[in-house]
Amino acid sequence: MLSLALRTLRARKGGFAGTFVALLLGAAVLGACGVLLESGVRAGSSAERYAAADAVVTGRQEAELTLKDLDGSTLHESQPLPERVPLHSSLADRLRRAGGVRTVIEDDAVAVRLADAHGRPVTGRHGTALQAHNWSGLRLGDFRVTEGHAPRTAGELVLDAELAARAGVGPGGEVRLMTTSVPRTYTVAGLVALKDGGAPRRSVAFLPDAALRQLRPTVDAFGVLAEPGTSPGRLAEAIRSALDDDRIAVHTGDGRGRAEFLDVVVSGSNLVVLAAAVGGNVLLIAVFVLYATTSLSVRHRRREIALLRAIGTTPGQIRRMLAAEAAATGLVAGVLGCPLGLALVYWLRDRFAGHGIVPPDFPLAVSPLPFLAAILVTVLTALAAVQVSALRATRIRPTEALGEAAVERPDPGRGRRITGWVLLALAAGTFVTGLAQHADFFTLVGLANSLVLILVIATAVLGPLLCRAAVRLLAPLLDRTGVTGYLAAANTRANVGRLAGAITPLVLAVSFASTVVFTQTTALRESSDQVRAGLVADHVLTAPGGVSPDLAARARQLKQVKSATGLVKSKVVAAGRLLGAQEAVSLGAQGVDPAALGSTLDLHARDGDLSALSPRTLAISTTAASWLGVGVGDTARLHLGDGTPFAGKVIAVYTRGFGFADVTLDHDLLLAHTTRKTDASVLVRSAPSAHGLPRALSGLAAAYPGTELRDGLAVDDQLAEQRANAWVNYVVVGLIIGYTAITVVNTLAMATAARRREFALLRLSGTARRQVVGMMRRESAVVVLAGVGLGTLLAAFPLTLVAVGLGGSPWPSVPGLGYLAVAGGTAALATAGTMVPTRVLLRIRPVEAIGAGE
Repeated sequence: MLSLALRTLRARKGGFAGTFVALLLGAAVLGACGVLLESGVRAGSSAERYAAADAVVTGRQEAELTLKDLDGSTLHESQPLPERVPLHSSLADRLRRAGGVRTVIEDDAVAVRLADAHGRPVTGRHGTALQAHNWSGLRLGDFRVTEGHAPRTAGELVLDAELAARAGVGPGGEVRLMTTSVPRTYTVAGLVALKDGGAPRRSVAFLPDAALRQLRPTVDAFGVLAEPGTSPGRLAEAIRSALDDDRIAVHTGDGRGRAEFLDVVVSGSNLVVLAAAVGGNVLLIAVFVLYATTSLSVRHRRREIALLRAIGTTPGQIRRMLAAEAAATGLVAGVLGCPLGLALVYWLRDRFAGHGIVPPDFPLAVSPLPFLAAILVTVLTALAAVQVSALRATRIRPTEALGEAAVERPDPGRGRRITGWVLLALAAGTFVTGLAQHADFFTLVGLANSLVLILVIATAVLGPLLCRAAVRLLAPLLDRTGVTGYLAAANTRANVGRLAGAITPLVLAVSFASTVVFTQTTALRESSDQVRAGLVADHVLTAPGGVSPDLAARARQLKQVKSATGLVKSKVVAAGRLLGAQEAVSLGAQGVDPAALGSTLDLHARDGDLSALSPRTLAISTTAASWLGVGVGDTARLHLGDGTPFAGKVIAVYTRGFGFADVTLDHDLLLAHTTRKTDASVLVRSAPSAHGLPRALSGLAAAYPGTELRDGLAVDDQLAEQRANAWVNYVVVGLIIGYTAITVVNTLAMATAARRREFALLRLSGTARRQVVGMMRRESAVVVLAGVGLGTLLAAFPLTLVAVGLGGSPWPSVPGLGYLAVAGGTAALATAGTMVPTRVLLRIRPVEAIGAGE
């Protein structure tokens, strides 16, 4: 069977081209997603500030949640924390008593913003926030002093050489640092660099220990140096035994880098989710694409299979032959797809970095395992697709097979019809359930995702019946366009199966792409509307690196100001409920001054009273209320961004969570549990008949380098995370369109190439070349109209559920240019897949074409 399969592959290169390309790209994308997934799991960088420590003790950067499954069983799940978990300085004494410990060094840190001598802000390397650390912590790292000396007074500091160069300063020069107050001037005492002469991954400043304590730092970690002869593993075990606290983590080896660079760890967790989502969508699309291409290939080989059956070949032998062909094609495509996947993974990493999903220097963990898995999945997918496609061709008797080789089966079988109608009934029930029961947002989105999948599968199952209905609608229009229209109508009526094979991938592309794209446009429209409607403040003070918390207090002192509040952002972790089962969720959180909430932000309370916000209460969005299963008067149990448990009474449920945040807390409470201890912005509401407020606020902002005065919140900045998520979904759409291009072009090209004898007969009977081209143009119009129309219709139902879940209105946001790009691009592919092979075939002399082999 293998030798026969290889000979068949050589003889039918064109027939296997589409399947090969689909498998090649599938292997590339799956391999790339596998690398991203592994990189997310193994996320970390080499330690720099902790490189000399034998062990590093930090807070555990995970919140442990106890969840209940559908069957009532209990399970534990960890959710990453976005903020640095602080430690208490008293932990040092307990560490010193652990066996094998020689020295314990405290690493204190405070977020700072740096400005040069001229007041221009200077960001950290790669645009990251800058942290100042205690000078004694230098012993933990891989640093050496390259110029100058250690800081000796409270007014001196040491910078890393790369940061100093960008600030245009050297030893003896002056810079300004901001923490939670106005900038203070410091003299640069010296410069440091890594021992190999390179620049550190994160820019760093060192202050004298006493000077840093005045800035109220947090204890980030404790570095531990071991006694001679004590291995890091034994040291870590001794520390864990001495502390006996599951809230503390001990890191050795590569774990020291993960402890130092929290941004890489958090980004890695996000990357795992994204890679799994993209890879899952690609695998789903690949299954549909390969089924369509292999089904068409098997259909075009009916005569060959019928002849093999007639001469005594058993169904098992035919299936083994087809399986050998698929395995060989999948294996070669998978191997050749690996280099393409390697290039793709670096391109994706750069795009993710550009949208702030991962740091610009996020390290990739490239190993053979993801590519081996991609090859295996590619081969298995090809085998599954060809076996399903060959079921009917190998079940019928030889005499029936020879008869069917000449005449196409007009309708799907009974089992297929029943399956299709059951799926349509299930889809209708899902849609009605979502609308009639006024389900919560997450239930509606889950129903919408399930609905589009059910509808696409039902369309594939009932393809011939749906195509027959489309032909009945469109064929009379073709009849009115002359002889070529009559021929096109006759062909579409007689070859419904062939037409269904061409229309189904179009439906898949348009429905999936429309659902994904217009879900994002609907969400962004709703979020943008909420930001514009909810911002009551007249002016906004903001800065790229954050705003000092005392800026809001100083703004409130201006006589032209009615109220002002800092707006601090973070995330909280909680146990949510989706379709009856609990799962760990991460929700956006904002902190505002309760006294200024109503006059600066209008969150549009649906229930309760927002003015009752206090350090012991919270307000939540309708989305969070549905997910957490709580309402006004209930107690919501959360973990703040640094892992601190918080149980607060829900005093209001508001509707504008998409534009702002799902959880609203007291400003000072949330600020105290963030790493940077800065506000994202300051919202200012002017007093009645106030004059000169913009000038006064501009003068106030000038005291804080980098701070800008705006008339409102920048929607792009406020919705940056949502826009990044939208971009990821657009990548998925691009992959869907790419796969559709393969399927559509291959399907239509193969279908057109199989009609060379038909074209030759038409031309020998007197039909002109332009008439044949006109006939095919009209047939392609039927394919495009039916495919795009059905795809649009299928997408309308899930998009309606999404729109209801987002804003209560059944009308999604469908930009004209966006729909034109989806529908027009698909239509262009379909037209090219028909017309290009047609024109190629018409160049062959009719007498040669009619005598050619199949």
